[in-house]
Amino acid sequence: MESIIITILIGLAAGWLASVLVGGPFGLIGDIIVGLIGSVVGGYLLNMAGLSLGGGLLGAILTGTIGAVVLLLLLRLIKR
Repeated sequence: MESIIITILIGLAAGWLASVLVGGPFGLIGDIIVGLIGSVVGGYLLNMAGLSLGGGLLGAILTGTIGAVVLLLLLRLIKR
């Protein structure tokens, strides 16, 4: 149960940071979803590039934020 809460908090932080950087008023639940999906996208992209931001909380938040920013930019392109 504790790991689920930590995962949700990381997703919230990553989604919120991405929405601040890129824009996208999705609200609390939307930020969590964007952050969680962004964590998967960011992990995949960094892995494909052969990069790692290290382990731990900060690395997870930064990875999630990178992925969430990419996700939000793709969503903007699709909306147009």
